Amino acid sequence: MISAVLVANRGEIACRVFRTCRDLGIATVAVHSDPDADALHVREADAAVRLPGATPAETYLRGDLIVVAALAAGADAVHPGYGFLSENADFARAVTEAGLVWIGPPPAAIEAMASKTRAKELLGVAPLDAAALTEADLPVLVKAAAGGGGRGMRIVRELSVLEGELKAASAEALSAFGDGEVFVEPYVEDGRHVEVQVLADTHGTVWTLGTRDCSLQRRHQKVIEEAPAPGLPDALVEELYARSAVAAKAVGYVGAGTVEFLVADGRAHFLEMNTRLQVEHPVTEEVHGLDLVALQLAVAEGRPLPPEPPAPRGGHAVEARLYAEDPAGGWTPQTGVLHAVEFPAGPGLRVDTGYASGDTVGVHYDAMLAKVVAHAPTRAEAVRKLARALEQARLHGPATNRDLLVASLRHPDFADPARLGTGFYDRHLDALTAAPRAEASVEQAAVAAALAEAAANAGRFGGGWRNVRSQDEVKTYEGAGGAYQVRYRPTRTGGHEVTAPEGVTVVSATPHRVRLEVASVVRDFEVTRYPGGVVHVGPHRLTARPRFTDPTESRAPGSLLAPMPGTVVRIAEGLAAGARVEAGQPLLWLEAMKMEHRVVAPASGTLTALHAAPGRQVEVGALLAVVQPAPVPTEAQEDPTP
Repeated sequence: MISAVLVANRGEIACRVFRTCRDLGIATVAVHSDPDADALHVREADAAVRLPGATPAETYLRGDLIVVAALAAGADAVHPGYGFLSENADFARAVTEAGLVWIGPPPAAIEAMASKTRAKELLGVAPLDAAALTEADLPVLVKAAAGGGGRGMRIVRELSVLEGELKAASAEALSAFGDGEVFVEPYVEDGRHVEVQVLADTHGTVWTLGTRDCSLQRRHQKVIEEAPAPGLPDALVEELYARSAVAAKAVGYVGAGTVEFLVADGRAHFLEMNTRLQVEHPVTEEVHGLDLVALQLAVAEGRPLPPEPPAPRGGHAVEARLYAEDPAGGWTPQTGVLHAVEFPAGPGLRVDTGYASGDTVGVHYDAMLAKVVAHAPTRAEAVRKLARALEQARLHGPATNRDLLVASLRHPDFADPARLGTGFYDRHLDALTAAPRAEASVEQAAVAAALAEAAANAGRFGGGWRNVRSQDEVKTYEGAGGAYQVRYRPTRTGGHEVTAPEGVTVVSATPHRVRLEVASVVRDFEVTRYPGGVVHVGPHRLTARPRFTDPTESRAPGSLLAPMPGTVVRIAEGLAAGARVEAGQPLLWLEAMKMEHRVVAPASGTLTALHAAPGRQVEVGALLAVVQPAPVPTEAQEDPTP
């Protein structure tokens, strides 16, 4: 029997495994990097061991240090979670050679399936030969052979960029997984991403535990997942089950794993087998009434599974991944203090998170804050419940993708399974990020923010109505959908009158709560202000514009600023001050939260300054380079003939 489990991971998945261990009476051990010294998973564990350093390569990718940590802490088993070393056969082998129980598949099965190239060969699906590609083969997908989560993946639509994308994907995969192998496969446009959960024991039993649809993705990383996959023909579902069981049995699989397919035109194309627990496993647990981590532990202890899995309890489950990121700004990761992270509770709601109020989102790891899951008798009910739960969450701190998730769940193309596809955000992202919600709109939230600040200032400095009417007070806030200007003035009774936007009546205003009436409807707004001009009004995050521009913030035209804090991982080959660059040309790459982000030339011209260097840490807004745009030719220059 297992008595103590070390989780070789961090954040949400470590907390998730610890929860089941506590329920089973198993002691828990965390490992942590220096930035994670006070992280939630460390606080929740019975014991914790430091991995010196900050980056994944120094810490969570150091299998040798993790094995030593397990032995030092008295753990007798290791659970890898997902990501990092979860699909590393050498790590699994090192764990077992140290006399510890590995809560996962045998190293041989990992080697057969964790490399996507070898998995495809095993199942008779050969990758493309990158050197022999022609225009007729496009588009193609460059993909990391190890790992997952969208890292090390690039869509290639022009042969001219293939070599660069191969290098970029390899570098990103090496950083994230310690393995830089990549391969090329055909890219299926806008197919449905469908997967099957499998669970196998050491006695030859293999369960297939339903389907999941994970089609809503950004940068090839899943955003919203659900179980069961809606609208699939019964015959196709049976085919998916059969092929998944064959894949598991072919490699002598043990434990929890996932077989992934791309479904297009009624056909299922094998993608890969993930030899680990998936991020989206909660939707399967909710529909089937199972604890997959508890089953992983039972299998690792050598206990047999029943010949057939228990019948699912039914209903539908939907999961949304809440990220600290800016979807409208190229999915840029966000960092900072999470002043408040609170979710509503109720029947059919579940939250798996690695953060609590007061924690800090740093630059070194994935930007996922939580997974919010809703279960209900029907898909429509589960979607409605999840959207409302996200709206009611209290999230104060860095910008998140919360508004995008809510808008996605309520979009007609998500409501209709026939219109689901991996191209959802390619089609709808601009509209989803530009349109503020009608209910408790951002505009009204901006009014509440301005009036709460006015009430606070009146309390500090005095104030009130004057016989000589002065100009309106003006406040402008940046929020979802753009900028919002509010104009107001004091009244004889000591309150305030809103002059813009029109149609807003102030019922009451205090520094922390404002009541507004619009079209005979009265709404309450909770207002919380933080340093830097950030204001949270209900579910809305606003940033106050300063009244006057700070002259110290002036930058030369063409300045390229770091869109996020991170590390410069490389500079374009041969790039130096004085070089000619073209609009859209990649100049350098930043790594933040395990993802690489390209910084490109904003216009064609001359690179007049280059301040970035490989390995340099930069803060958000740091000056990276300056591109002097080329002068626009005049009519005389274009046609010098008289």
